Amino acid sequence: MTPTHQETPESLDQDLNGSPTPPHTGALGSGGHGYNETETITQPPATTRLGRGFYLGLLAFLIVLAILILYGLHTRSAATTTLGTETKSDAIPEVKIVYPTGASAAGSLVLPGSTQAYVDTPIYSRTSGYLQHWYFDIGAHVKKGQLMATIETPELDQQLQVAEADLKASQANLDLANTTSKRYQDLLKSNSVSHQETDVAVGDARAKQAAVEASMAAVRRLQQLQGFEKVYAPFSGVVTARNTDIGALITGGVNSGTSANQLFHLDDISTLRVFVSVPEAYSGLIHDGATATLTLDEFPGQTFTGRITRNAGAIDPASRTLNVEVDVPNPTGSLLPGAYAKVHFDVPSSGHNLTIPSNTIIFRANGTQVGIVRNNKVVLTPVKIAADHGATLEVASGLSVEDALILDPSDSLTTGQQVKIGQAK
Repeated sequence: MTPTHQETPESLDQDLNGSPTPPHTGALGSGGHGYNETETITQPPATTRLGRGFYLGLLAFLIVLAILILYGLHTRSAATTTLGTETKSDAIPEVKIVYPTGASAAGSLVLPGSTQAYVDTPIYSRTSGYLQHWYFDIGAHVKKGQLMATIETPELDQQLQVAEADLKASQANLDLANTTSKRYQDLLKSNSVSHQETDVAVGDARAKQAAVEASMAAVRRLQQLQGFEKVYAPFSGVVTARNTDIGALITGGVNSGTSANQLFHLDDISTLRVFVSVPEAYSGLIHDGATATLTLDEFPGQTFTGRITRNAGAIDPASRTLNVEVDVPNPTGSLLPGAYAKVHFDVPSSGHNLTIPSNTIIFRANGTQVGIVRNNKVVLTPVKIAADHGATLEVASGLSVEDALILDPSDSLTTGQQVKIGQAK
C-alpha cells in the first residue's frame, strides 16, 4: 500500500509572489508496517511576515483616519448649525421697555432761560479828550454818583475861554447899543432926530441883546461839556468791563460821524431778569405774579425763587412762543448775569392722563406713535399728547398701564418686527 502524503497547514501558505511552499518530505519507517514520517518544515521568509504587518498597520491607520475625518465633519456641521442659530438669534434686536404711569394733579414745565442784569448799561464819554485817570476796574462794586474816571480836555477848555470872551464883547456892544437907543429916544422928544434914526438905534440894541444871549448859551454848553470831564456812576452796580486806560484818546458822543468810546460796562445784579420762551400750548397757563423756580448747574441741589413780572402779550410767529420775564432777587450777588438756567413753572395736569418718557415717542408722517411690545413683536400705536413737560409727556389716549413701551426706538422700527426684551423699567 502506497503511503499517503500528508500536508501540514504551513504547506498551504504562499509567499509574496504567490508561489506555493515546497512540500515536506518523509521517510519510511523500518519494518514497512506503517508510515513514519519525519517532517522537515520550511519557514517563510522574513520579508513575508513584514509585508503582512505593514498592510495591517496601514489598514488600521486608514480606519483611524476615516474616523477622524468623520468626527471633524460632524463637529464642523454642528458648529455651522450652532453659528446659524446664534446668528439668527443675534439678528433679533434687543429693546428696553418702560410702562406708563398715572399723571399727577400738578405738573412742572421746565424750560431753558438765560439770566440778565436788571440794568445793563455801557458808560460812554460825552466829551472828547484824553483819559487822565480811572478809579474802578472789572468786578468792582460802585455806588450811584461815585467818580469812575476823569478826562483831560485842553481843546474844550480853550473853546470855553473863547466863548467867554465873546460873551464879554457882546455884553459891551449891548451896553453901548442900549445907551445909544436911550439917547435917540430922548432926542426924539425934542425932534432933534428923526424917527428913522431912533428906530435904527432901538433895533440895534435889541440885536445886541440877542447876540449876548447866544454867547451866554454857547458858554453854558461848553461848561456842561467841561462838566463831563468827570465820569460818574449812573446807578449802583458791578463793573463788568473796562475798555480804556490812562492816556487813551477819548472820542465823545458830541462829534458827528464818529463812534464814541465805551469806557466801562456797568450791571445792576441786585435783581436778575430771566427771559423764557414758553410754547404756545402753555401760554394760557402762565400768569403774571405766579412763582417760578430756577436751577443752575453751578449750584447743584439749590433752587432760586422768582416771580413772573410780565409777558410779551403776543405769540412770536417765528417760534410760536410767548416771551415771559421772570425776576429773581439776587441780594448776595451769587447769581451772575449771562448764566444758563432751567426755569420751572407749575402748571396744572389732568389726573386721568398717563405719563410716559419723551424718548418713547416716534414721529412719523402719519402722526405721533409709540412702539409697544406684545408677544415679542412690535406694535406701532398712535397716541395723542395732552401736555409736554420736557422729559415726560402726558398722553390723553391710545395707551394703558400694561403696555410695554420701547425706550429710544429706532427709525427703522416696524409693526410685526420681532424683538427681545433686554431690560424693563
